[in-house]
Amino acid sequence: MNKQSLIEKIAKDTGVTKVAAAAALESALDGITRSLKKGEGITFVGFGTFKTAVRKARVGRNPQTGAEVKIPKRRVVRFTPGKALKNAVK
Repeated sequence: MNKQSLIEKIAKDTGVTKVAAAAALESALDGITRSLKKGEGITFVGFGTFKTAVRKARVGRNPQTGAEVKIPKRRVVRFTPGKALKNAVK
């Protein structure tokens, strides 16, 4: 499923226009992004939790040359699925 098909599903299920569904989805994604930028976690009960973590700096290798490359530390997004989501996917 991609973003457009999700918008179509939201519009169909809720009875709103595709424009309104797209605006709602954009607003939700923007809110999630802003919270993660601040370092705040987001929890959707039954679905899962989004949070940020720091990945340590490390040394990697260029696969073509074998040369060592320093990879700096960075913040990454982590997702932990909730119990209901885990059970639904089984």
